[in-house]
Amino acid sequence: MITLSPLKRRLLYVTVFEIIAIISSTYVLMWLSNSDASESLPVAVMVSLAAVIWNFIYNTAFEAWERRKRVVRRTLWIRSAHAFGFEGGLVLICLPLYMVWYDVGLIQAFKMEVALLLFFLVYTFLFTMAFDKIFALPYQYESASS
Repeated sequence: MITLSPLKRRLLYVTVFEIIAIISSTYVLMWLSNSDASESLPVAVMVSLAAVIWNFIYNTAFEAWERRKRVVRRTLWIRSAHAFGFEGGLVLICLPLYMVWYDVGLIQAFKMEVALLLFFLVYTFLFTMAFDKIFALPYQYESASS
């Protein structure tokens, strides 16, 4: 296993995750829109960029809300609210993009978003599992070698 500092690990994670995500989602968008890579790659890049920016903004705001409310433990309800809030915001960002870029209606854009959401659910799970097997957290490495 490779051990990195927390900052390097996060930066590597998001970089590799987004590069693979852009390539993969380009193919998914090509399939969903019956378009070619030259039309779907820019959308995949825009969605990836939007997701990274939205993730930063949303998590900063969510953690500020937790501090104000003095949340000491993330319960199942709080984790669920966090996930639904994040995905809901991303849907609101992506739907207009799909509608304008691919010249489709709201229903078709929503179907595209649902398909991508399902794809990313599986992709995120598998990517994180593989990443964690290759890049240990510093405390995991220390306890494994003891």
